[in-house]
Amino acid sequence: MTGPGGGAYSASAEASGVLEFLTHKEDPVGFAARFGADRRLPGRPSLVAREVTLGAGWPVHQYRLPLSGQADPQAYAALEREVAAAVALERRYGSERYGEVFTRMIGFDLEAPEPFILYRIHGGEPISTRRGALTVDEQHQVLAQLTLAVRLLEDVGLVHRAIAPETVSWDGTHVRLAEPYGALRTGEPRGAFGAAPWASPEQREGMGGADARDDLWAVAQLMYFLLSGRADRGMGPPADLADFRRLAALDHGGVFAPLAVERPTPTELMRLLNVTDPLVSAPGVTDPLGRARADFDAQLARKRRELGLDRPVEETAVQTPGPARRSLRSLLGAVPPANGAGPRPVAEPVHEPPASPRPRLCPHCLLPVTFDESMLLTISPKGDRIPLDLSTEHRPAHRQDALRQAFHRCPHADGDRSHELPVPYLTNGEPLSIALVGSSAVGKTHLLAAMLGEIEQGGLEPYGLKCLPLNPASHRTFLRERVQGLHQGKQLASTGQQTFARFADGLLVSGRGPTRPVVFFDLAGEDLAQEGEVTGFLMGVGAFIFVLDPLRALRLPFLDPVRERNKLRRRDLGDEAFTTVLNRIQRRGPYIDAPAAVAVNKSDLVRFDPSVDRWLGRALPERFDADAVRAESRDAYAFVSHHASSAWLKPFDDCARCTLHFVAATGGQARGDEFPHGVRPRRVLAPLLSIFAMCGLLPGAEPREVGA
Repeated sequence: MTGPGGGAYSASAEASGVLEFLTHKEDPVGFAARFGADRRLPGRPSLVAREVTLGAGWPVHQYRLPLSGQADPQAYAALEREVAAAVALERRYGSERYGEVFTRMIGFDLEAPEPFILYRIHGGEPISTRRGALTVDEQHQVLAQLTLAVRLLEDVGLVHRAIAPETVSWDGTHVRLAEPYGALRTGEPRGAFGAAPWASPEQREGMGGADARDDLWAVAQLMYFLLSGRADRGMGPPADLADFRRLAALDHGGVFAPLAVERPTPTELMRLLNVTDPLVSAPGVTDPLGRARADFDAQLARKRRELGLDRPVEETAVQTPGPARRSLRSLLGAVPPANGAGPRPVAEPVHEPPASPRPRLCPHCLLPVTFDESMLLTISPKGDRIPLDLSTEHRPAHRQDALRQAFHRCPHADGDRSHELPVPYLTNGEPLSIALVGSSAVGKTHLLAAMLGEIEQGGLEPYGLKCLPLNPASHRTFLRERVQGLHQGKQLASTGQQTFARFADGLLVSGRGPTRPVVFFDLAGEDLAQEGEVTGFLMGVGAFIFVLDPLRALRLPFLDPVRERNKLRRRDLGDEAFTTVLNRIQRRGPYIDAPAAVAVNKSDLVRFDPSVDRWLGRALPERFDADAVRAESRDAYAFVSHHASSAWLKPFDDCARCTLHFVAATGGQARGDEFPHGVRPRRVLAPLLSIFAMCGLLPGAEPREVGA
């Protein structure tokens, strides 16, 4: 039977009498097990619960997502969020006495055919049974411990969102919160959750970002319920609140205020209640990545100093390195268009060639191509090249539509290297070529498909970018063969080796400045790792996305079973493709000018590490924030530096401007040729947004402040 993380659990678990799972440290364990009957969970329709007896007699609760509940695409995501929250609490407070205010997690397996989480079975009964019956001392204990629980949640960046009479237990000495099935990370969009009066007005309406003070509202409402014996309406302070002297501190502190910003923080409320905060007196948590973060800060400061970016714009004589040397037009000696001072209206792409078109470098052979109407052609569904004659077409709209779909033969193509360019590549702004770099099986093809799938669904529009296909027919083919297959949970075939590099797909991107063609190269890792003729196109690439595979890079023992299953070995010498490409590209001084991003792909494999979860667990914000990009780059650099050899950070070392991002193209592991729980791309547009910002395409972003 396959171990946890590889689909260990199935109906055969009952037959074999063994249950395998991962602990909160992601150590694999297995126990003889006896399984009780399934029962439904109130308010959680997708899950089933049952008691499982582990070993000689250790009863635990198992919450499981059965096959029948997996039709809901949100069900798996909800269980995954719960596991992430439970792991964070157990790692932070599992060895602390005050951690008993939480329901304690035993283990989990999210890759099982029926994913599950295990919890300890604790004593006590719902605190609702004690309404109107708590002694004065018990009232103080309950309030102090509930406030402490909210404070502890806040310290790990979580909001519980499900504090209510039926989800808080009391054993006569301690309160205990229920499983964090509704938890969100602080600052995440609230999403409508819960009911009055326990959920705050903002939480019920799904307004703003999750806040620890949402949980304090629930604590206040619960205390009023326990003392008065009835629930309030949940719109603000209860009308008879003054009748309950034990609630005076909550009243005067503003905890019943309908808006979170008007309530005290957990720390302020603890001071008001004269409750000791154990986190103040506890020894500080040592940051295992502290040294690596300091290394990132020092290296970034050195780069900015050497590149002149540490001085104000009006004082520096050194221009921000960008795609100018790498751009196709600059290689011909032309002056690149100005980026502009700020956002501009999105312009419609111009497909009609200008009167005196400037030559473009062919992204394949790097030779100049000038628009010539006699070189136009179309490509039939069978791949036949058919000459296109527009000399008799005088209707402007029809002519422009024909040019939009047409190709232009490269005059330098011959023999088996015959190739053509979409006409819009020659008739719009300065082209940008982006190459995905990495060895075979690192996930380049899946990442590109996930990126273009997100773009197709409007993922770039919140950032002021409008995208159209560079060639409609080619784009449709890519969507049908790659993106749709991925979205259907199919594992994509590896990119085959080529004798001549061709871009996989292209877009027309309108944002800051003129509309620009953007083409994506996705070559086989074997091709990229060799300095052969097929990779000659790299000399004209404008930006790079280096795809880092945790399975090859990270010295984390819990990844060993996944490595073994995928027949991969860890490499201390870094990625061969990274090294070959970086060594081949011309430099200005010590650095490569072309903007670069490192995508730590398959980050779902390490998603429970706090540095990873801080980013991967959140959706991309709908506004590009250079400071947040720098903070993510710092965390990603430190994480890789701490768990891998320095060779894996060579792109950051060698490129003048480079960002680092945690991404997941699929969000799960394949079994056979499919992803059994579907694909859940995460933050896949982050590297591309950084590239666009560094290249001056992204409205509102200052290119010199991104990546350096």
